[in-house]
Amino acid sequence: MPAAKLRASTILRAFHEAEAELVGKAVVLSDGKAWAVEMVSLDEVHGLRISVGGHAGKWPISTIKFAQS
Repeated sequence: MPAAKLRASTILRAFHEAEAELVGKAVVLSDGKAWAVEMVSLDEVHGLRISVGGHAGKWPISTIKFAQS
């Protein structure tokens, strides 16, 4: 497999693992907004971004903390 194709498939595999781990989990954003993760996306500037239910917008993954159960 060419090196570029191998790197791309590694990135996509990691993305899908993160998506499976995060979607549906309760999180708290750094500004205090809390809800469950609805969607995970990739962004060329910030990397992994999430959409949180009930709140418009997408946030970099670095702005969340998992809610304690």
